[in-house]
Amino acid sequence: MRPINEKLAEELLEAGKREFLERGFQGASMRSIAAAAGVTTGALYRYYTDKAAIFDKLVAEPANTLLERYREIQMDFSTLTLEQQLSNLPEISDDGQMWMMQYIYDNFDAFKLIVCCSAGTQYEYYLETLTEIEVNASHVLIEAMQAAGMDVQPIDDELIHIVSSMLFNGLFETIRHDMPREKAMEHMCSLRDFYAAGWFKILGISGS
Repeated sequence: MRPINEKLAEELLEAGKREFLERGFQGASMRSIAAAAGVTTGALYRYYTDKAAIFDKLVAEPANTLLERYREIQMDFSTLTLEQQLSNLPEISDDGQMWMMQYIYDNFDAFKLIVCCSAGTQYEYYLETLTEIEVNASHVLIEAMQAAGMDVQPIDDELIHIVSSMLFNGLFETIRHDMPREKAMEHMCSLRDFYAAGWFKILGISGS
């Protein structure tokens, strides 16, 4: 195993992060990252095989943690009774919502890279992955309502996807615009209320 200079490895990551934030993944180059860190490209390649490896190192852990936590939130929601689920729409509980926003802001740079700079990487469709989890949960809830004999307005797959994507695009809009944490928290609470009211409206059910 090659000896690793941990300090240099971190400096290279920091240089990579600056390069990606400035140029995006597709515009970034290993040569520029190496120059910014004050090393040769050969030295950089000894630590990271390519710029995709650098990007992955910067975002993989927080990206995967958020995805897994959101899946857990949806699984926990699905164990509630139908009455409890309807009284707790949207599926993200207050505690889950606050955890997600706090975690995103605790790892702000990583999610900034994902949202604004990931075109050309495996994270390019990260928000779509979150959306699909929400879409699947929405289908399960609607089917449960129909099975319970509730008079639910028909809603097609395309609209479910549009509505589901609203939550995450709105949530990550705070990152796109470098919004301060406290303001982002306030906006997320309002977005959650708006999202819940919208679901009740298009499904034709009471939100009381």
